[in-house]
Amino acid sequence: MTQDGDGVTRDPEAFGTWLGRQLRRKGMSQSDLAAALDVTRAAVSAWITGRATPRIDKIQAIEEILDLAAGSSVTRDELPESSGYVAWHHRLAHSDGGRELGNAAAFAFDSSLAITAREATQNSLDERWDRTRPVRVRFTLHEISGERLRRLQEALRWDDLAPHVEAAGDPKQKVGRVLADGLRELRETGKLLLLRIDDYNANGLTGPEYDDGRFAAVVRRQLDSHKRGTAGGSFGLGKATMWGASRFGMVILNSTLSEPYEELHERRLIGRIDLPWHELNGVQYAGPAWLGSRDPIREAAARSWWAGERTVEELYLQRGSVDPGTSFLIVGAHDPSGEANTLEEMHTVLVRGLASDFWASMVAGHGRAPMLEASVEALRDGQVVVAEERVDPYRYQPARARAVRAFFDRTTVSRLTKADDVVELSLPMTVPPRKTETDARPIEHRAVLLVTPATEGDQKPNRLVGMRGTRMTVLDRPVTAVPLGSMQFQAVLLAGIATGAELPTDEAAEAFLRAAEPPEHNDWKPTEDLTSTYARGATTRLKEFRRTIFSMVRATVKPAEPLQGEGAPSILRDLTGLDPTPSPRVKAYPTVKSATGTVDEEGAWRIRVEIRLPEREDPWVLRPLLRFATRSGPKPEARWAELSAESNCEVSGDVLLCAAQKRSAVFMGVSDVASHPVAGRMAIAEVDLVQAKDGGR
Repeated sequence: MTQDGDGVTRDPEAFGTWLGRQLRRKGMSQSDLAAALDVTRAAVSAWITGRATPRIDKIQAIEEILDLAAGSSVTRDELPESSGYVAWHHRLAHSDGGRELGNAAAFAFDSSLAITAREATQNSLDERWDRTRPVRVRFTLHEISGERLRRLQEALRWDDLAPHVEAAGDPKQKVGRVLADGLRELRETGKLLLLRIDDYNANGLTGPEYDDGRFAAVVRRQLDSHKRGTAGGSFGLGKATMWGASRFGMVILNSTLSEPYEELHERRLIGRIDLPWHELNGVQYAGPAWLGSRDPIREAAARSWWAGERTVEELYLQRGSVDPGTSFLIVGAHDPSGEANTLEEMHTVLVRGLASDFWASMVAGHGRAPMLEASVEALRDGQVVVAEERVDPYRYQPARARAVRAFFDRTTVSRLTKADDVVELSLPMTVPPRKTETDARPIEHRAVLLVTPATEGDQKPNRLVGMRGTRMTVLDRPVTAVPLGSMQFQAVLLAGIATGAELPTDEAAEAFLRAAEPPEHNDWKPTEDLTSTYARGATTRLKEFRRTIFSMVRATVKPAEPLQGEGAPSILRDLTGLDPTPSPRVKAYPTVKSATGTVDEEGAWRIRVEIRLPEREDPWVLRPLLRFATRSGPKPEARWAELSAESNCEVSGDVLLCAAQKRSAVFMGVSDVASHPVAGRMAIAEVDLVQAKDGGR
């Protein structure tokens, strides 16, 4: 009986399971072992399936045949790592003469330590295992030298690898210059910086060595994210930033699996180095190499191995709990942007980057756990240089964190009256059908917009941040053209499944916005994925959504106007109003140039309206009125079911904000059938314009 890390006593692994794994590692079949032992194949099959147990003399012979230490069959040990079966296995150059002088995926982003943290943390959130608990992500910077450095180099088989790094360090090539500089600094300083990224309560690198699965997607493949549904990442590029943050392109991985592989869960290790093409001792190499055990079936390939506790310790990959997840050791870590060079600076960059990108993932409602907990620590030769800091969203993003917390706790209000108020607004987004959905119609998603006063001393007020899925910040934009006299504010948009409404339309919106994100995950804009996946008009729907967001923010923060006869004198109100009267030099007012439309199958008027705008310095704020010219009698009004901007204007509720210094604007309107005084086909629709005084509220 054995006791695992959580104190639970368990039976040791079955002999048959262990034996089957050793045969696979050795590349032997059951028939091969039977012949070597002079027994029948049926006997070996019975041992592996657990129907029988070999005699002690056969067990000793098995250990010798498999090159295992005496007693391994009892302890269930693997082949000793010191025996040389763990080594670097280099991919040979392409036979057609093709060369890769670096991993192109690493250049898909602007390289920086903060981006490495963002991509790694996003991947961890996407792999959250137990949804009732947060994913814990821990960043540890550790500068080592002297004996610590030498022991690590021995565990990395550095003496075998260094000649390849030297050969690949061609100063005429971009990646080669980084390698040469890393080697030079290592020799001159005798120091090496490690960055370990641990995640807990994540799935870990599950799956087979080469076929589809998390392990192969991370360790062996490019542009394979192995993610489905509502995951944050979708390009398979983010993992490359970890290799890009190493001066040597080297990352070693230790994973605790949520699902067993080869009947084991803990200490699945493998290393990968991304070198450019190089030649050494007359042999040409493609560049990538893996630290692992030799695959007896695939020539020159390396498999992961189940490491002993001592090896994990020597590689600085000890994990702090038995929770599933993965530890990534970036060897020779640095900030590719050059902005952070000391341990203290790197610690600050990581903390602030996590606080900027994932503050909302760290906020939870009363009595609930957040999605994410993150911390950063810095050490030098085992001594703490900067103590572990758990990233606190309320410290770094106080107003925004307050807004999301109020949304979770259902304490939002309808209008801003106090410094800690949070207004919650429902914001429509039209999701067009996919091109493969021939009979589908657009659907409407209701995103959530939160607006709250900025905190005192906020260095960047009047901004909008938007997010979906795991609530990683995607949009971060200033809100311009804010009405005069407005308070400083922060606005937060929750879209897709980030709303927590758990509606089918949320997942549709999530997929739509996911397709609109570039690899950097820093915007929602027209992308090739968006236009190739969704029906015509997808780009227009996205632009409409963005315009509506900003219009609603401006309308929400607009100061309330005093009642007639109250407050400031009228002459002062005229000077400070949101929509002042036209300049004396402007004598004309906006007019409808043309209105064309038809009655649809639902009986609603769909009208396209072009407005003629007199040019002036300030924007026009207009309310379009829909009237029915019946065959007799007055012209009663009907309501708009939908207004959307086409050019030179924005829509906020039932108000148009027409751009300044423009001579025309175009909008589309759909009537509300329930408000029709008569059937649409029995009347002529007319559109009038009046000047709005309340900014759409």
